[in-house]
Amino acid sequence: MRFNKLDLNLLVALDALLTERNISRAGQRIHLSQPATSNALARLRDYFQDELLIPHGRQLLLSSRAQELIAPVREILMRIDSTIATQPQFDPTDTMRKFVLLMSDFSAAVFVPALIERLYNEAPGICLDLRLLNERPLEQLEENEVDLLIIPSQYVSEHHPSTPLFQEVYMCVTWESNTRIQNELSFDDYVESGHVAGSYSVNNTKAPAFDSWFLERFGVKRRVEVSAPTLSALPQMVIGTNRIATVHRRIALQAAKTLPVRLWTPPIDIPTMIQTLQWHKHRDTDPALQWLRQQALKVGGAI
Repeated sequence: MRFNKLDLNLLVALDALLTERNISRAGQRIHLSQPATSNALARLRDYFQDELLIPHGRQLLLSSRAQELIAPVREILMRIDSTIATQPQFDPTDTMRKFVLLMSDFSAAVFVPALIERLYNEAPGICLDLRLLNERPLEQLEENEVDLLIIPSQYVSEHHPSTPLFQEVYMCVTWESNTRIQNELSFDDYVESGHVAGSYSVNNTKAPAFDSWFLERFGVKRRVEVSAPTLSALPQMVIGTNRIATVHRRIALQAAKTLPVRLWTPPIDIPTMIQTLQWHKHRDTDPALQWLRQQALKVGGAI
């Protein structure tokens, strides 16, 4: 099919080329051979009268025109997918669809098991591809690589719809033989002790935001002595030390069942963490994704 002399099939190739900036990887992405992908690039260059991808050593760099095309081409393809390719009706009992969900290990531990159980009973043919948060969740959402994000409210994009999923408060965890903190956890103890903290990046922002909030609120920076790319394993990391881990309440309660730790109410008022569900704006009316969001909200409201 052609529109204004452009073969619309080339838009798929163009999107892959602009994303991958590599002919072989772009071809793999859209299931074309390298010669066929090279031919598509040649036709695109001829249509736009622009190099689009410029050889530079072993790399291909985007021209100015190519950079301008990234967002509108992706927008066009997302609209096609959401309005034409999506089935108008969805029967959860008769589907084999796969959904990709991106989340922290905390959400994977406390939220996902209940969601899996619900989907197993309501839509046994649905498959879930669960992935841990990385440095570019919103880029993956924009590129249609994930169906749903489960992220703290401070990281949601204002350009896409979202809704609160569930809330969580914090607790402090220490080793039961901590020699400094035995009868109570004071503010001075909290500030002067070493800390074990989760550390990961979301959209090039260091997370969790708790540390920056703490510094702004009290003018004191926590002394983080152990930084780890996990939330659920933090209680284990205080054992044998006088350090403190400030973790989500559900993680703390679970840890107390099996580990030699003690739990404390934080000596400061820490804002409640709101986990949020977010999806692409062009997938808002996708019946299958609508149904999945409804199930997720029911589970989130019950945990």
